[in-house]
Amino acid sequence: MMKIKQDMDLLLWIRRNQTKNDVAPLYIRVTIDGISKEISLGVKINPKDWDIKSKRVKKTEPSYKVTNSKIIQAQVDLDRHFDGLLSQEDRVTPDMVKNAYLGRSETKAKKEQIEKGKDTILFAFDEFIVRFEKMVDKGLRSYDTLKHWRNTKKKVEAFLVHKYRAKDLALSKIEPIFGDHFYDYLTLEVKVPLAEPSAKKHIKNTKQIIKSGVKKKLITVNPIEDFKCGGDDTQILPLEIHQVDAIYNKDFGIDRLNEVRDSFVFQCFTGFAYQDIYGLTPENIVRVGTAKEKWLIKDRGKTGVSEMVPVLPIVSDLIKKYRNHPKCIINNRLMPIDSNARYNGYLKEIAVICGIKRDLNTHLARHTFADIMLNSGVPLEDVSKMLGHKNIRTTQRYCRVRKERISQSMHMAKNKLFSEDGKLMLMG
Repeated sequence: MMKIKQDMDLLLWIRRNQTKNDVAPLYIRVTIDGISKEISLGVKINPKDWDIKSKRVKKTEPSYKVTNSKIIQAQVDLDRHFDGLLSQEDRVTPDMVKNAYLGRSETKAKKEQIEKGKDTILFAFDEFIVRFEKMVDKGLRSYDTLKHWRNTKKKVEAFLVHKYRAKDLALSKIEPIFGDHFYDYLTLEVKVPLAEPSAKKHIKNTKQIIKSGVKKKLITVNPIEDFKCGGDDTQILPLEIHQVDAIYNKDFGIDRLNEVRDSFVFQCFTGFAYQDIYGLTPENIVRVGTAKEKWLIKDRGKTGVSEMVPVLPIVSDLIKKYRNHPKCIINNRLMPIDSNARYNGYLKEIAVICGIKRDLNTHLARHTFADIMLNSGVPLEDVSKMLGHKNIRTTQRYCRVRKERISQSMHMAKNKLFSEDGKLMLMG
């Protein structure tokens, strides 16, 4: 079935007919294809403190920052859930978005249906996903990561039907060759074969799920433990700095493309992922140190680790440029960001117009930032902190050391080790 193009509108409004003690509940209305669903934001405000134009609580209200922050977070979360559902479903409804936002899981029902088969691989997946959904609701895990786990489960389901003609498989029936067969299925036998790193990532996820059976003593060993998933570390080449410059200095003559251009360049010089730049507000600009230097500080949506990046001149110029943009004013954001799907779609147009013969996407900007910083002399540990990584090994996969940097480093080493006539000097 062909996917249809859908958009979602969000409308904030006060339910004045439920006013009590001068305060009324605030709701957000989700509208898709003319159908609406209302969601309570769990916030009550005095209607007199509501700014109809900006859809925010006025600064005269004592707790306006907290309330407005909740509103912004709700809008970001609803947009994120909508984008996630768009990638999984042929048609998205307001009910689906509401259920996703409130954490009402379809997996919960499936879990109850297979209660009698607790020793199967799909039950193990469902149990893991149910727990992961709860962590997403608590802000401890990323919704995007949850999508990856659901995707792996779907591929395992399809593989079981293809290979075993079965809807599920007991963990005790899984043999060591399972991993190899699953890999061949993903890379050779499906209609659209996966690249090696993607296939091995799904097997790595599956290994983790099967391992839970060992912990519960349903099986004694993980039968696919020896399957090597080392292909996960394939390097993504960043953009060259001259390519970033070409994008930045290109006037596309269309507001939507110029805005995406500026947002992409913003990412290239801050390292923020799509989810995080989408939710950036003026409150994320923090003055640091005795010099009161401007920094952007925000907890990453994916890991919860704090990202902290000094504001470079090009980023400062972009923030000033969009300070009075209607979308930024209404949503209290720094940049006029579109949905992830539209953003990446417009980036493909930009790549063609600028003659860049590779796919542009929001995550490539993050790799480009890491590359620019490392090869400008910023230590790897600092780059890791700016990217909000938990582990420096993750940062190492982002970084490519250029010949120029190696040359500079070796030049310094040469001056320390050798005299001008080429003789080795003793170091003391």
